[in-house]
Amino acid sequence: MTQTILVVDDEKRLVSLVESYLLREGYRVVTAYNGKEALAVARREKPDLIVLDLMMPELDGYGFMRAHRAEQNTPIVLLTARVDDDEKVIGLELGADDYITKPFRPRELVARVRAVLRRGGRETEPAAQVLQVADIRLERETRLVKVRDGFIDLTPSEFDILAALLSTPGRVYSRLDLLDIIQGVRYEGYERTIDTHIKNLRAKLEEDPRNPRYIETVYGVGYRFARE
Repeated sequence: MTQTILVVDDEKRLVSLVESYLLREGYRVVTAYNGKEALAVARREKPDLIVLDLMMPELDGYGFMRAHRAEQNTPIVLLTARVDDDEKVIGLELGADDYITKPFRPRELVARVRAVLRRGGRETEPAAQVLQVADIRLERETRLVKVRDGFIDLTPSEFDILAALLSTPGRVYSRLDLLDIIQGVRYEGYERTIDTHIKNLRAKLEEDPRNPRYIETVYGVGYRFARE
């Protein structure tokens, strides 16, 4: 089945360029030029992934993510002209899966889109379908995660990081190791984004995120899931 990509940016020439490259790769593309319009298109089209600009009129990318995440958990790749890392971290904290800084090469954006979609639909061997450690249960096939007595919603990146950590409790993963898992390639310039994903995971998993029980920091190295 053809996957649908929603491209949202107020620069119409950029939208047209991105659309042409995605169409060439076989995706179906729908477009919007501000956050308010994008919410309506997302509700109607239910895209498989959203390419989202941050700075837009009427409703910016942050406002769109806040509203959209309350309704759906669609993977999001951010487009940002900002160089301030704090702005990118805010986007990741709101649930974005990846980002790319303008100006960018269209082929790199297509590669990022393909990687995020691959993570979201990845299947694994039957023996690894269900991971249970302590009171956390992760089901790869259904992509469901249960913590204690309830289910939680994770982005594709958060899900894949948790799956890696759960698969080998006690093993330390560096930030680059985790980037390799969620993106399929090591982007050294983006390794600090793992810290944001871990922060988001702790907020969803831990009873007290400031004193984590499950995901431990190994200072100067990376992260590990605590042994039972």
